[in-house]
Amino acid sequence: MYLDHAATTPLRPEAKAAMEEGFRLWANPSSPHAEGRQARAALEDARMRMKRSIGWSGELIFTSGASEAAALALSRAKAGTKLVSAVEHDCILQAVPGATRIPVLSDGQVDLDALRQAIDGPGALVAVQDVNSETGNRQIVETIAGEVGRAGGVLLTDFAQSAGKRNLAATDMGIVSAHKFGGPIGVGALLVRDFAMLEPSGGHERGYRRGTENLPAVLGMVAALEAAGDGYFNDEAMNALQALAPECRSRGGTWLSDRLCDPVHYIQAIAMPGISASAQVMRFDMAGISVSQGSACSSGTMKTSAVLQAMNVEPEIAANTIRVSLGWNTTREEVERFCEVWIDMAKSA
Repeated sequence: MYLDHAATTPLRPEAKAAMEEGFRLWANPSSPHAEGRQARAALEDARMRMKRSIGWSGELIFTSGASEAAALALSRAKAGTKLVSAVEHDCILQAVPGATRIPVLSDGQVDLDALRQAIDGPGALVAVQDVNSETGNRQIVETIAGEVGRAGGVLLTDFAQSAGKRNLAATDMGIVSAHKFGGPIGVGALLVRDFAMLEPSGGHERGYRRGTENLPAVLGMVAALEAAGDGYFNDEAMNALQALAPECRSRGGTWLSDRLCDPVHYIQAIAMPGISASAQVMRFDMAGISVSQGSACSSGTMKTSAVLQAMNVEPEIAANTIRVSLGWNTTREEVERFCEVWIDMAKSA
């Protein structure tokens, strides 16, 4: 039973079928001959379909994933000061290690007073995620966008955990990762309100990205988005996970969503008293259930989560916190089995 969809989620059958069609269009989309023009037509059709699926009216650059999209935005944006929230994904933090970090409050929200003070004039680039991959907290992107816009800055929003699952907030630039919503690994997109916001680098994608476009993966990504529609999650599975919250609280555990400003239901951080997160992950694995400790990019380090530290979560709670995340194919029975194992484990602690 796989409950680690925030790390990656299984490929949807619609995406697989679209990729198989894409492999038949083997030519380089930038080639001028008939085969290249056919591939280019399929690529541009996919671009328009993707923009329509996510409700984006600006420009869209296909990339190899969220990490490349983040690096492209942060390195090529026509901006001065760079600011990032303290709870951003590692692909953001590592792309601009010298950026000013904006603290968050104990409920996970960006400290707006600190943000206003840090923006030292027009032209600042501010990176703030939409949904946090470890806690499931959603930033109030609309409010942050207003603050950044009034200061003459540009807002970059990480939509890796929200694209295909919920409506995207209005922003200047955005990051999308296909394998988070049932598309293939190794493809994503950078959303840009206007190409004028970026310095071109030459190459493909109107000169803003080097490397031949991965047409099969692009087609798979778009097909996964279109298949998601309005019913991405199984409501019964979502409700089954929420039903664990009272039991967690009664046993002295921490249901982290209780502390969050605006939690989503498909990512839950849960602390079990008396058993470390790493021990829980191993016990769940032995029971045939896949969960995680923190984000996939940092879970193997065995360090305390930087996200939970930034939120001033008590060390003893942070050390015992696991992440459970649902996906497009998660069933109620799978979640109920997880809950049974969690309760049995908590009883033995």
